[in-house]
This record gives sequence, structure tokens and C-alpha cells, in this order.
Amino acid sequence: MDIRLLQPDDASAFVSLLKKVDETGFMLYEGGERETTETKQRESIERIVKDELSTAFVAEDNGELIGYIFGMGNQLKRKRHCAYIVIGVVDDHQGKKIGTKLFETIIHWAEAKDLKRLELTVMKHNERALRLYQNMGFEIEGEKVASLLINGEFVDEYCMYKLL
Repeated sequence: MDIRLLQPDDASAFVSLLKKVDETGFMLYEGGERETTETKQRESIERIVKDELSTAFVAEDNGELIGYIFGMGNQLKRKRHCAYIVIGVVDDHQGKKIGTKLFETIIHWAEAKDLKRLELTVMKHNERALRLYQNMGFEIEGEKVASLLINGEFVDEYCMYKLL
């Protein structure tokens, strides 16, 4: 398994990866809700590649994309020291330290960019992800009550951060 930068040529495989991860039930998009094309995804990846304060890495196993992590920076002077993190790993590959390796990679990237703060949100009931984030040094900063509506039920999220 390798961790590498996401490239525009990965667009088709990345669309498939996003849709698989959405099926986990723990992402912002519901399974089947994401409407994107290879062309739109390629354009999105190209924007990320050009943005010095953002990045995306993928985990690849035997030519298949199995996980990803985004670091989305901010151009505002008051927020240039922060990046928002989104991570996803395909169900079949969870529990194999892929998330840990993705986090180690993006933390190294953030330190090289002289960022000071990483942020993310996680559904309060996603215990596996919460453990991973805490193991990576993230702390709960607050709670977003009823921030998501999933299957007719309101779900709370934790806001988490890590200072570098």
C-alpha cells in the first residue's frame, strides 16, 4: 500500500472511491447522493494541485484507490494558518492503519507549509474515527448539536482540532 498525491489523471478512479466511501454512512454525502463526473472531478483536482495551501493524498493498493485525505487551506490572512481535513477509507480496508498513514502524511505536509492548526468534524457516534483522530492528537473542541439529518434522525458532530 502506498500513499501518494492525488493527480488529475486519477479523476475516474477517485470518483469511484468517493462513492464507495460515501456508502459507509459516515460522510457528508449519503450513499448515491454524490453527483459528479470524471471531468468535474479532474477540474477539482487541478484546482487543489494549484492551491499551495491545499492538498489531497490517496492510499493505493495494487492499483486501486482505497482511501484519501484532503487538507483544505484558506486564503484569508486570518485563517492561512489552518487547514480543514476530510478523510475517508473504503470499508474493506478499515482497521489496517491506512487512516493513520494518511494522517501522518498530511501532518508532515502541514508542518512543511508552516500551518499551525488542523480542523475536522466527526459524527459523534463514529467511535472508530473518533479514536483514530484522538490517537493522531486531535482534541474535541466543541459539539455541533443536530448538525446533520440522517434517516430522519438528527445527529450531533464533534468539532476537533490539532495544533502543530
